[in-house]
Amino acid sequence: MLSRRLVSALIVTAALTGASTAIAASPEDTMIITLKGGDVTVGLRPDLAPKHVAQIKALVREGAYDNVAFHRVIDGFMAQTGDVQFGDMESGYNAQRAGTGGSDKPDLPAEFSKEPFKRGVVGMARAQNPNSANSQFFIMFAPAPSLDGKYTVVGEVEKGMELVDKIKKGDAAANGSVDKPDRMIKVRIQADGK
Repeated sequence: MLSRRLVSALIVTAALTGASTAIAASPEDTMIITLKGGDVTVGLRPDLAPKHVAQIKALVREGAYDNVAFHRVIDGFMAQTGDVQFGDMESGYNAQRAGTGGSDKPDLPAEFSKEPFKRGVVGMARAQNPNSANSQFFIMFAPAPSLDGKYTVVGEVEKGMELVDKIKKGDAAANGSVDKPDRMIKVRIQADGK
């Protein structure tokens, strides 16, 4: 067990260096995304975005994210997925419309926070309207301070970022659009088991 003094020193050091004091999420708030290379573990953050996390978990439990494409992937920036309407590569995939759809659930009011968009952070995609996030989300390859406070942070990759790095990249000239994209094979909440 860590002494109080050591814990305080670690918190001060993290604050001074800008490091995160991430703690593993509970099984109820742990999303596991199976990619072709293995599992990516995402700690969801209901403390930052309770409505967004609740909607993501509901979609996961419906199986809505299974086989959904990473339709927009920009090297050095982020990988976007989650269009359950047009991105399901097993049922109704539409390459021209992937990225324009959502789900049958309502759009959500913004839940912006001070959490920075750094490597591994998971944020909600949205249209120009800040209150238009629905089902799509993105995983950061690198920090993007320009997104801070303008998009909702819903989680962070706890394990498997090396697999995220291997997601097929899109055409930079076409805003990251991906031809024959990789997909989320299966998505589940850890508390639910396999």
